[in-house]
Amino acid sequence: MHEIVIDSTSFTYGSNEVLRDINLTVEAGEFVCLLGPSGCGKSTLLRLLAGLSQPTSGSIALDGSPITGPGLDRGVVFQDYSLFPWMTAGQNVVLALEQAFPGKSKQEYRQTALEYLEMVGLADAFPKLPGQLSGGMRQRAAIARSFAINSPVLLMDEPFGALDAITRARLQDLLLQLWDQREGERKTVIFVTHDVDEALLLANRVVVLGLNPGTIKEIIPVNVPRPRIRKDLYLKEDFLALRERLVSVLHENILSELEAGQTMHAQGDGI
Repeated sequence: MHEIVIDSTSFTYGSNEVLRDINLTVEAGEFVCLLGPSGCGKSTLLRLLAGLSQPTSGSIALDGSPITGPGLDRGVVFQDYSLFPWMTAGQNVVLALEQAFPGKSKQEYRQTALEYLEMVGLADAFPKLPGQLSGGMRQRAAIARSFAINSPVLLMDEPFGALDAITRARLQDLLLQLWDQREGERKTVIFVTHDVDEALLLANRVVVLGLNPGTIKEIIPVNVPRPRIRKDLYLKEDFLALRERLVSVLHENILSELEAGQTMHAQGDGI
């Protein structure tokens, strides 16, 4: 099923309360975007979902089983590429394939890795080390690796942020294509972004997080029919209305945080 349930989850790092009382159910096959300002805990929440950190309180479960560590049922794409620098781009993908699908031949692993690297525009990068690739190319290699292992749950932390506009649009379309291959077999995707338009293009729902600590401010359904044709979206009144609402929510959150910060500063100065 691949349903994720986040139940009253909080996370504290030292004396810093990063997330507070997060409650969210992500249905199997749903595409959810996490949106909010820097420092609101989006990446931290993704790490909790990946099993790389544990909640201070509350719980996170996948299909009813608590997430206690990393697993091949969850593919992760980080902001920082996370490629082994001593292995070529192709070897990085092959290593993931060997873990996900043991027992196949070296030729099968190599062929699959080549196919996914070609899919993200890196057909010639198989023999190249990460140090020989640009930042955007390294990110595409990491995306190819994550796509190749075909995990039912995909966790993505601003995966397209370092890419040029054309490559970014291409990979957004590719991600939607892979997600939407079969209606009954869609991946469950949680995708962190700062980009309002990207969130509205991709998501079924957008979860807006606020700051200090990170809390869910609003959950906005994106009731725009699929397939969503990028060039046509700005002609649709429902899309424009959603966009305006989302920008307004983000703006209100930023203003409220600024006001709260000014109040605390004034109190600290004894005003």
